[in-house]
Amino acid sequence: MKKLILTISLSLIGFTAFAQTVFEKTMTEKIAKVEDHKTTEEFTALANDFDRIATKESTNWLPYYYAAFATIQKGRLMMQSGKTDELDAVAAEAEKYIAKADAISPNNAELFILKKLTSRLRMMTDPMSRYMSESPIAQQALEKAESLDPNNPRITILKAEDAYFTPEQFGGSKSKGTELFKKALEQFATYKPKTSLHPTWGKAEAQYFLNQK
Repeated sequence: MKKLILTISLSLIGFTAFAQTVFEKTMTEKIAKVEDHKTTEEFTALANDFDRIATKESTNWLPYYYAAFATIQKGRLMMQSGKTDELDAVAAEAEKYIAKADAISPNNAELFILKKLTSRLRMMTDPMSRYMSESPIAQQALEKAESLDPNNPRITILKAEDAYFTPEQFGGSKSKGTELFKKALEQFATYKPKTSLHPTWGKAEAQYFLNQK
């Protein structure tokens, strides 16, 4: 009887390890695509893929995180192409995923970073009229992220972007942004994600801005 119980236990351990391996392999493949995708349609499909993974891994916040991040990346593409009238819907979709991730992993700095990004999308729908309402929300999200994880380079990346695109008369400048991008790269050199599936994005963006003449 003891031998039977031991055999069953070992089988369950083996199955759990196999399932975890499949999850990690699938997630790794999907996460790599976040960097490669170039169209809004690709990001929509990718967000849906992460959403499906999340329904199977109901205690893991990362699939919902990446569903939100892929949706935000779609929004950034739309913003660049001038489709700002559609950003509210994209932000709402991203926030839906963030809320689900937040329910699994509250007080998570990476999720507050995404909240900052969704607020930016909403503001870009109509910057003149929404700056006063969305800017404090975005700032509070970033401050909360920093209080939870002060050395996170993605926080510095977002600060750098804000400074880089803010005119000097309002406290920003390209030189201030550049210094923050340099700081972010220094942080990336020492910052260690908790697992191979945790967020690592931002380094390429810092390097891009530092290469601008």
